[in-house]
Amino acid sequence: MAHVPSVRHLLRAKDTIDARYREPLDVAALAKAARLSEAHFSREFRRTFGETPHQYLLTRRLERAAALLRNTDRSVAEICMDVGLRSVGSFTTSFGRAYGMSPTAYRAAYPPAATRIQVPTCVAQAYGRPQSSRFREDSLAARP
Repeated sequence: MAHVPSVRHLLRAKDTIDARYREPLDVAALAKAARLSEAHFSREFRRTFGETPHQYLLTRRLERAAALLRNTDRSVAEICMDVGLRSVGSFTTSFGRAYGMSPTAYRAAYPPAATRIQVPTCVAQAYGRPQSSRFREDSLAARP
């Protein structure tokens, strides 16, 4: 059996964080995904990616929270819980460190989500279709 470099195993754990950031993930679960011992996994993850698995997970959660703050009108507490965090106080503190302002101030810096025009999916798809498309509807619409 060929030896698989540990970087591939670390990428598997990183992908797990990206896909399952909402779930309660700990080093044991991530090390299992990477098929490494917990101590070796933590050391190698930090050496390879420049931050601990916990820091990487928190960064993913805060990025998703920032997107939800910009694009929805959901409450800060609801967003906190949705991204996998359990304490609004800790969320606010971590968000402030990462973005330099509270979640409420961050949201205030963007236009309210309710004021944005909702574009129906069918319209977005029609305008997003490549011009070189060979769909039957396109050829019928081009005829006089």
